[in-house]
Amino acid sequence: MNHIVFSVLIFLLVFGGALTGLTVRRWLPAHHQDVETRGAVNLVTGLIATIAALVLSLLIASAHSSYDTQENEVQQLGVHIAQLNQVLVSYGPESDVIRARLRQLGERELARIWRAGAAPASSAALANLDHGEEIYRGLLTLTPKDEAQRFAQTRALNLAITLDNTRRLIFEQAGGSLSWPFFAVLVFWLTILFIGFSLYARRNATTITAFFVGALTVAGAIFLILDLNRPYSGLMQISSAPIRNALMQIDR
Repeated sequence: MNHIVFSVLIFLLVFGGALTGLTVRRWLPAHHQDVETRGAVNLVTGLIATIAALVLSLLIASAHSSYDTQENEVQQLGVHIAQLNQVLVSYGPESDVIRARLRQLGERELARIWRAGAAPASSAALANLDHGEEIYRGLLTLTPKDEAQRFAQTRALNLAITLDNTRRLIFEQAGGSLSWPFFAVLVFWLTILFIGFSLYARRNATTITAFFVGALTVAGAIFLILDLNRPYSGLMQISSAPIRNALMQIDR
């Protein structure tokens, strides 16, 4: 489901909970509105608010940490491609075929990650992971003529292994790690929380506006978590510039 649509649904649930509390207040018997009852309700809502705030903060921190990790991996991938290209250039014209394969590999990665929005694994995406082995096998077929080429071949093999490991990490982490049952429980807590907040509040424009802003804030936090959890297809999308810049170096 689209992140914006899902966030709007959460806003409607939470704000609807607040309106429900304001409506139910009119029907509460007098003995349900005494000081002791209000105190008990306030204690429970305070407990739910504390737990929900902790969970929200942890989810945001976790999503942001995952986003930063994947952004760093994309930067590393671009650096590895550029470094491998430089080593192949230093090896000599015998490595031109491998450099062409390296460029094709980078283009496939761009298509797989950004154009597809890092969608769940498909047969094409899984097959693309095997293209890194073509570069590794090509490096093994090189026949160094001197010590400089032998060193360049060894360095290139190490970079090819590192490059392949980084690609597989990006592939495995691209789908996100959000637990939807856990998320559903959080939304339930938030809805109940707003019902408790509004249960003993007076129904007026100021109160409704305050609950509107509160529900909007909660929905914004949920949207932030969802968007960070999809770093290759959301509004805060990770830039593909590191890989594109590396591919430009191959063309020189």
